[in-house]
Amino acid sequence: MKHSPGRRTLLGVAALSCVAGASAPVQASVRTGARIVIAGAGLGGIAVANRLARALDGAKIIIVDSKEEHNYQPGYTLVATGVWPVDKVRDRNADFMPPGIEWIKDSVSGFEPAANTVVTTLGQRIRYDYLVVATGVHLDFAQDPGHGRVGHRHGPRAGPGQRLPRAAGRAGHLEGHERVCRAGGNAVMTLPATPLKCAGAPLKMTFMLRDRLQQAGTLARSKVQFMSALGNVFGVPVVNANVLQRWQDLGIAVEFTHKLAAVDIGARRATFVTPEGERIEKPYDFLHVVPPMRAPDAVKNSDLAWKDGPFAAGGWLEVDKATLQHRRFPNVFGIGDINGTPRGKTAATIKKSAPIVAGNLVALIAGQALPGQFDGYTSCPLITREGSAMLIEFDYEGRLTPSLPMVQPLQDSYFAWLMKYRMLKPAYQAVLKGRV
Repeated sequence: MKHSPGRRTLLGVAALSCVAGASAPVQASVRTGARIVIAGAGLGGIAVANRLARALDGAKIIIVDSKEEHNYQPGYTLVATGVWPVDKVRDRNADFMPPGIEWIKDSVSGFEPAANTVVTTLGQRIRYDYLVVATGVHLDFAQDPGHGRVGHRHGPRAGPGQRLPRAAGRAGHLEGHERVCRAGGNAVMTLPATPLKCAGAPLKMTFMLRDRLQQAGTLARSKVQFMSALGNVFGVPVVNANVLQRWQDLGIAVEFTHKLAAVDIGARRATFVTPEGERIEKPYDFLHVVPPMRAPDAVKNSDLAWKDGPFAAGGWLEVDKATLQHRRFPNVFGIGDINGTPRGKTAATIKKSAPIVAGNLVALIAGQALPGQFDGYTSCPLITREGSAMLIEFDYEGRLTPSLPMVQPLQDSYFAWLMKYRMLKPAYQAVLKGRV
């Protein structure tokens, strides 16, 4: 659907204020000499820092992270499919830090919550009264499932110390992506069995690759296969069914419970393993590997990690899913992808949960009951082709929670694409600065 410029502007304002619920910045109200350490300078860490800097008078706020480049990760699929240039997802962390905080440019190597101490790679021991863990996830490309090492992938990496996609040809195209679109061939797309940040990203890549093949006129001599290590392609059943029906209509083949085990780069052959132990080889011209994901070692190997239950294997942070306060160390909170909760590994999750974490921490400092309750809000602008997307929003229970009356969650639209393409980065930066 098309909108006039005026209509688009009005809808954009509505989108930025409504998606995930509007939230006013926390007002300065509590005087304290508390020492607060925030481990991680991604969206979650900086968003909470900005809110706390305004909500607390006299607090010592310290951010620990060596990463100086801020990557707009929701834009990675737009870079990888040639819609955006890579520079569009690169900014400086310094531009978003609140004034008056201390930024220690070092990496967290460990947590000692019994001693209220963070340990860094350079050997610093940083004491805290309160801790916010915002480390993000570890992309475990080195994980060896016992059937060979996964050693090759096309697609964007994310996280400290990992490089962004290499541009080739049309702005942002990856070399392999461009080659298969130009010549046609066999594309193999993968999904691991672990929790993922932005679980819709491999689906977007699959839709967009198919669209690019059609645009290039090479679809007839191409095959797109999606290999899922799970029994589905998306954890929300109604969305899963919608995507699978769309893929069936588009001729995209799907295999379930096929786990990527090894890649022969020279032969361009990927090996998958089934639960029965059968090994299946798939030749490819383009391979999209989504790595297994887990907590960084600093959390996974600490007393902050879950010790049992479904989140223990990944070493995820043990927080109460409603308050996001640590279940055993009450002066610790978690924000973003690191949390061991049923859902909630998207930027939109932080948009809704950052005010809750900041507000609950301020209440704890003030000796009050924690007021904030997080419902697991997760959002995925699921691109179906260039110029069209679905805006999928849901909670812990997997219930759809649409926030914009003009967007039907299971119907793709130009407006949902426009949100992804034009509106969400300004909204993201407003979250970073603690303004929404």
